[in-house]
Amino acid sequence: MWIFVVALWVVAVWLGVMAATILLPLTLAATTLGAVGVYFTHAGRVLLPAPVSGPSPVRLPSGGPDGDPVYPHYLVRQVWRDWWAVIGAALPAIGDTAGTVVSATTRKLMGDVQGFFLFPIWLAICGGVVLAAVPLAAVGVLLAAVHGVTVLAGMLAWLACVAVLRGLEQVLALVRRILQTCPYPGCYERITLPHYSCPTCGERHRRLTPDLNGAIRHVCRCGTRLPTTIALGRFRLRAHCPECDRALPARIGRVRVEPLPFVGGPDAGKTTFMALAVNALHGSVVAAGGHALFADRGDEMSFRRLREQLRAGRVDKTGTDLPRAVMLDVSVPATRRREGDRILYLFDPSGEHYTGAATVEAMGYLAHGEALLLVIDPFALPEVQDHLLAAEREELAARGVVLSGEDPADTFSRVVTELAARSDGGGQRRVAVVLTKADLLRGIAAGRGAEDDLPGWLTRMGMGNLVREVTRRSAGLRYFASGLPPRGEEIAELIGWLVGLPLGGRTRGTAADPAAGERGTGEQRAGEQGAEEQGAGEQEAGDLVAGDPRTPWTPSSRPADLLPLSYLLARRVIFGATVLLSAGLIVLLAAALWRINAGDVTAALSLTG
Repeated sequence: MWIFVVALWVVAVWLGVMAATILLPLTLAATTLGAVGVYFTHAGRVLLPAPVSGPSPVRLPSGGPDGDPVYPHYLVRQVWRDWWAVIGAALPAIGDTAGTVVSATTRKLMGDVQGFFLFPIWLAICGGVVLAAVPLAAVGVLLAAVHGVTVLAGMLAWLACVAVLRGLEQVLALVRRILQTCPYPGCYERITLPHYSCPTCGERHRRLTPDLNGAIRHVCRCGTRLPTTIALGRFRLRAHCPECDRALPARIGRVRVEPLPFVGGPDAGKTTFMALAVNALHGSVVAAGGHALFADRGDEMSFRRLREQLRAGRVDKTGTDLPRAVMLDVSVPATRRREGDRILYLFDPSGEHYTGAATVEAMGYLAHGEALLLVIDPFALPEVQDHLLAAEREELAARGVVLSGEDPADTFSRVVTELAARSDGGGQRRVAVVLTKADLLRGIAAGRGAEDDLPGWLTRMGMGNLVREVTRRSAGLRYFASGLPPRGEEIAELIGWLVGLPLGGRTRGTAADPAAGERGTGEQRAGEQGAEEQGAGEQEAGDLVAGDPRTPWTPSSRPADLLPLSYLLARRVIFGATVLLSAGLIVLLAAALWRINAGDVTAALSLTG
């Protein structure tokens, strides 16, 4: 009896060993593939859903004083959080599954007397599960490598895109000679990158540029996608000065800002001349098929009040506060030599600001511009005042002319001293010297010949040093005599030449051939200002109004409980790439092992034969 039992046991064990030679590799392969399947199941649960919450939640950006309220690029931090979330979920699941299989196999096969007969099978199954740790380690390294390669490729492509976009923006800024400055008193700072407000939630974005937060778009905390470069549409967002936080004009960064200071002493006629210049510029731009718009509604209202004062024959004296620039967005058809877009900052400070060195120093906008408009009141020249006859003085007084005690040469000297502190030594690309009240000048003996040779006349009137200094400091120089009758086309062409806009024909005012243009008067003149405005009004082509020439930015956003689109796409691309690459590498590895095993079997058979 015992012999029969032992023989039966030996046969069962032998059959079990034979079966184990087949079950062991099958169990090993099944365990490996099952573990890989568990890994990708958990990877899918982490990477494929769209909600922000989940096994690897995405943190809401906090922003704060040192950062923008935007989601960082997925490959910066979240990709590693997702990786650890997948590993943290998959490894325990694989271990628990393996333990469950071993426990269940043990109970089924070794729980009774049949265990003496099924021991080889149990050992093959459990051994296959345990030994699967070796190929799984190799597969884990393989998956980590595939994941790392995918992330590295994505990072390289992203960083290349960041570098290209940044380089392109810098090149465009250099080619267009983009200048960005603040137009507000107390600031006047040069700006490298404005702060932009989100059109949906109003949050400020201090570094809206291709960087670690995104190459093409930044995603605001509210889910709105914001363009990172001017070429991609960043100029369509509301911009703010990074120093004073006040609103900047539309299209800043896309269009060059051109500061144009009106330099002149008290009662020189700067405000009136600026009003006539703005009016003439608008008419010329509209006639050329372009647009001229105030960037601020307050400028439109101020200009309307100024025109009413001019019609009434008296202009209020400019306040003593530092000026905020009158901002004009101008666009005209470009030519081969000139671009047709500018944001003009017209600075018209009170003449008293030029009477002291400290007040001139406070006008920080002088440090940025390449153009200068010097307004000279001929009746402020000491030589003219000394040669006025009594009858001439009475006539001028009757017409509201105030004889200023500020010598224009002193005014210009203080401005030159301030400009000398600039890195370029205060050189100007273009300077226009405008002589106001030219029609009244014709009526006095001292003014004879002024409009025939304006620089020569200024030299004879004791302004020789000023003429020589302005010639030395400017690459381009024009003289302009402003008086009746008004000629809007010429004054518009002069302003266009100063700021680099292709407007009108050749102005006759040059260093050798002074122009006859529209007459600019002093702020206090009563009788002549109404006639000036009436003449300038004939040049109008519709009212000059405030407006925004940009196409409105349409926010592209997602609900707050959903992932940013870039995160969702990155997760799914990484998941898909990892699955495909891993499957391909596993198939190649299995084929290589099969060929090796087939070669071993063939060699064994040949030796046996």
